[in-house]
Amino acid sequence: MDFTFQDLSGTFSVADIAIAMSLSFVLSAMIGWIYRATHRNVSYSQSYVQTLVILGMLISLIMLVVGSNIARAFALVGALSVVRFRNAIKETRDVGFIFLVMGVGMAVGTRFYLLAIVAAVAVSLIIVIMHRFNWFQLNTRRQVVKVQVPSDDDYTLVIQDVLIQHTDEFELVSMESIRGGALLELMYTVKIKKGHEPADVITALRERNHGQPVTVLTGYDQTDL
Repeated sequence: MDFTFQDLSGTFSVADIAIAMSLSFVLSAMIGWIYRATHRNVSYSQSYVQTLVILGMLISLIMLVVGSNIARAFALVGALSVVRFRNAIKETRDVGFIFLVMGVGMAVGTRFYLLAIVAAVAVSLIIVIMHRFNWFQLNTRRQVVKVQVPSDDDYTLVIQDVLIQHTDEFELVSMESIRGGALLELMYTVKIKKGHEPADVITALRERNHGQPVTVLTGYDQTDL
């Protein structure tokens, strides 16, 4: 019995389909686990990782369908152009994983199996190494400090005295009138001294601004009182 499908784009067997789907699933799932293991922020999404696996398999399927047929490729581009995705990517790193599974899926779908395996393993290994040794980390601890003060007096020098005690350097970047002019919101970029924490800055500022809100924005989270 002949299980071979024949069309204008070429010939592929049931075995080719099984290998492409299985290999794209395994490699995409591996990339998904690498993403999960190296994710640091609080924006982790299980559905995003599952989408990575599905995307890798779909790209592999699409490449099998397209084959070497240029007309079919253009038709596919036209069909996919009507799709609109409105979910914003939360991290630029997530875009890299999308392109990674797409590249692996394309390699598998065009039957470059060895290339797909080597590329997926090599890139995943690089991601793990960068995560393990914290490559390209900027050791400068810079935060944004937002403090609200009554507008009936000049609190600039008072706030600067606190920042001098707790930071190595700071810069006033904006001053805004809020709550109908009753309060001023001062925004500074600061480099907190070693041994000091954002909570220390908040406590010291709240002692000077009569208990008005103080916010310290860091690279990974937000401390607010």
